[in-house]
Amino acid sequence: MGIVEEAHNVRVLGSGQQIIVLAHGFGTDQSVWKHLVPHLVDDYKVVMYDNMGAGTTNPDYFDFDRYSTLEGYAYDLLAILEEFQVESCIFVGHSVSGMIGAIAAVMRPELFTKLVMIAASPRYLNDSDYYGGFEQEDLEQLFEAIRSNYKAWCSGFAPLAVGGDMDSVAVQEFSRTLFNMRPDIALSVAQTIFQSDMRQVIGMVTVPCHILQSVKDLAVPVVVTEYLHQNLGGESIVEVMSSDGHLPQLSSPDIVIPVLVRHIRHDIAV
Repeated sequence: MGIVEEAHNVRVLGSGQQIIVLAHGFGTDQSVWKHLVPHLVDDYKVVMYDNMGAGTTNPDYFDFDRYSTLEGYAYDLLAILEEFQVESCIFVGHSVSGMIGAIAAVMRPELFTKLVMIAASPRYLNDSDYYGGFEQEDLEQLFEAIRSNYKAWCSGFAPLAVGGDMDSVAVQEFSRTLFNMRPDIALSVAQTIFQSDMRQVIGMVTVPCHILQSVKDLAVPVVVTEYLHQNLGGESIVEVMSSDGHLPQLSSPDIVIPVLVRHIRHDIAV
C-alpha cells in the first residue's frame, strides 16, 4: 500500500474501463457516497478517498500550512491520481471538493473528462457584485462557536446543513462524521473553506462542468449555480434539484442519485 493510499484511505471498487473519482466535502468522509456507489460499480471503476483532516484520517498527517489553501487538497488529489495511474477520470466533487477538482483541472486538464459538482461554491462571502450568502460577521460567529464548544456546534450545525427532519438518519450520520474531526482541525478547515475565493480560478477551467444544487441549501444560495454557469471557462450545465440541504446525496437519495447518475453517464449536448 502506497503512502498516499494509506493516508487518504483510498478505496477502488468496480471494474469498468472508465474511472470515476468521488470526493467528499467538509465534515464528511467517503461514506457520504454510500447511496451512489452501488449504481456505479457494475459499469465503472470507482475511486473514493478521504480529504486530509476528515475524522477517518490520521490527524498527525494534517499540515496546517499546506491546507490553509485549497491548493493543498488539489495537490493531494493529483497525487492520488498519479499513485493509481489514473490517466483520465470523471470527477464528482461535493461542496469544497467541487472547487478542489476545479483547481486540479486547471493544473492538469488532460486528467479530467468532466467535473460533476454538487453544492459547490467559488466564494461564500458576499461581495459588492456577488452574493455568496454570508457576511464576514456571520463567519466570525461560526468560527467562534466552533472554538468555544465544538460538540455543541456540531449538534446545532448538522441539522441546519442537512435540512429536513432534525432526527433523520442523514443528520445523525453528518453529526457523527463532523464530530469525528479533531476540533482544531475542523476550525482550520472551516476557515480555509469559508474564506476561500475561487472566482479567478473558475474562469480558467476548460473541462466541462455539471453543476448540481439543492433548491434550498444553507451554505450555497441557488444564485451561485448561475454564477458558476456564467463564469466557468468551459461548457457547463446546471440542474437545481427539489432536494433540501447541503448533503442531498445523503439526505435525499431518491431525488439526487438518479440525477447524479444521469450527469455521470451523459455529457453536455453541445
